[in-house]
Amino acid sequence: MQHTGADVLEARVTELEMRLAFQEQTIGELNDALSQARLELSAQSGLLRRMMDDLRQARTVQFPDASEEPPPPHY
Repeated sequence: MQHTGADVLEARVTELEMRLAFQEQTIGELNDALSQARLELSAQSGLLRRMMDDLRQARTVQFPDASEEPPPPHY
């Protein structure tokens, strides 16, 4: 069977349309993955911030700043 120029052109256009559809799907999946990663990073950052605050409070309770302590009774 002899392919005409129009047949070849139509096949090329069809191939390009399929590639474009695949790329659009891939971009959508990557966007979804990036959005999920950003949400997870935000949650982890908040958790880390709270843990650091808790650690600072625990250190303050266990090792208070000497400059904030009243002088001992013998002074």
